[in-house]
Amino acid sequence: MKTVAIIGSTGSIGLQALDVLADLADEYKIVALAANKNTELIAAQVEKLQPQLVTLQDKEARTSLKSLLRTKKTKVIDCEEPVEAIVSEANADITLVCVVGAAGLLPSLSAAKLGKRLALANKESLVMGGDLLIKTCKEHATELIPVDSEHSAIFQCLLGQDTKELKKIILTASGGPFLNVSKAKMEQASVAEALNHPNWKMGGKITIDSATMMNKGLEVIEAHHLFGLNYDRIEAIIHPQSVVHSLVEYNDGSLIAQLGLADMRVPIQFAFSYPKRAKRSSSLSLIGKRLDFFEPDLTKFACLRLAYEAGRAGRDRPIVLNAANEAAVESFLAQKIAFGSIYKLIAEALSSFPESKSDTLTAKLEIDKSVRAYISRLINSGRWTE
Repeated sequence: MKTVAIIGSTGSIGLQALDVLADLADEYKIVALAANKNTELIAAQVEKLQPQLVTLQDKEARTSLKSLLRTKKTKVIDCEEPVEAIVSEANADITLVCVVGAAGLLPSLSAAKLGKRLALANKESLVMGGDLLIKTCKEHATELIPVDSEHSAIFQCLLGQDTKELKKIILTASGGPFLNVSKAKMEQASVAEALNHPNWKMGGKITIDSATMMNKGLEVIEAHHLFGLNYDRIEAIIHPQSVVHSLVEYNDGSLIAQLGLADMRVPIQFAFSYPKRAKRSSSLSLIGKRLDFFEPDLTKFACLRLAYEAGRAGRDRPIVLNAANEAAVESFLAQKIAFGSIYKLIAEALSSFPESKSDTLTAKLEIDKSVRAYISRLINSGRWTE
């Protein structure tokens, strides 16, 4: 029986991972759970699953958790970096990192040092620290399996193939809720409208990223690190039906695609069971399905363009991009800025924030912190509400 640690167990991916593992209970045992500050939900998970370890990133929430837990079988990790620490102490066969945003970098690096399997559903870890994370995985012979549906699809399309014969990879994007909405109307969209994704049920931050298409931009940078391709060989296209999750093109012109339901449980389960494919009751029927593909409008979805530019520029630009986006999206969800201001704030940060070295973890985290403070100052200036 393989042991599993879930870092981000109260989020969308974490909850779906628990569903997957409930169906595979004879093969996997959950030994550690971690989240940010959802005390009541993680307490319920602990009481049901009885893991060896649990923690929350928020200190006050950890204190509340200790008083809520009735079981004596589960140890609460309580230290300065509890989520990073729980990964090391759990030493699980498989660590699923599915927290949202830059908070995933430290636990991802911690898992990369275990020499086991890192199931990665946190693209920001690679956007911020892809060089460090890939290097650490190689040094410790850690198996890195992507969980994002697009990167899982690419991973599967590459199985058994000679990567020297690979021409390019093609990431598909649904286009989100504003695919057929004018740029002017999109920029004035409400939070509720931006969260109304047509195909996927996801957390708030990633759903907004899908609406701006920054999510696809972050995935382009993620793919660059995962598959070692330059940005000219990574293409993003619109596929509204979300049936084809991504494709690869080989030198002979052949396209190989991975198709499936718009259900994150499929790539989550594959990351656990690989190289085997565990049985699932649901499946996709192509009868009556229409599959459309076209190029994204980089004027309307300017966040995707910014991501390509930041990726090509390298150095600290992807960190600035990611930090500015996270801060802007958080402010939009709090209704402090307009939807159209998300792109403007990111562009402002990239053009104004001074470039610096980002070759160490400390440097990367400092840049991330400084950019967030910069965005906060911009928002507080009052220029970005419309």
